[in-house]
Amino acid sequence: MSRWTSGEREAPEPLEGNVVATVVGGTIIWFVLFLVQLPFYGWFADHDRTWWLWTCLTGGLLGLVGIWYVRRRDEAIRRARQQRAAGTPGTTGSESTEGTEGTTNPDGTPLTD
Repeated sequence: MSRWTSGEREAPEPLEGNVVATVVGGTIIWFVLFLVQLPFYGWFADHDRTWWLWTCLTGGLLGLVGIWYVRRRDEAIRRARQQRAAGTPGTTGSESTEGTEGTTNPDGTPLTD
């Protein structure tokens, strides 16, 4: 057991799948569960279980936020790969200081902390 927990083994690379499809699928399931339970609202209300419906609706709405997020993430990853393939450097903080007023002293020397 110590060879598994000693830290000598390297962690495997993370698996990248179709994250957008996974989140869309989960969101659809939440909305379907909400719609399937909606006709039984009276029964849920009688048995103090209406939170089941609202949980499904909340899951669907949060899934919409998740879809927006993972689509933006995929676009950013794709853009970074294209920049890397084209040899364009990403934002590293070493770009030109043009337009960064207030970063130097009046005599032109850089500000220090």
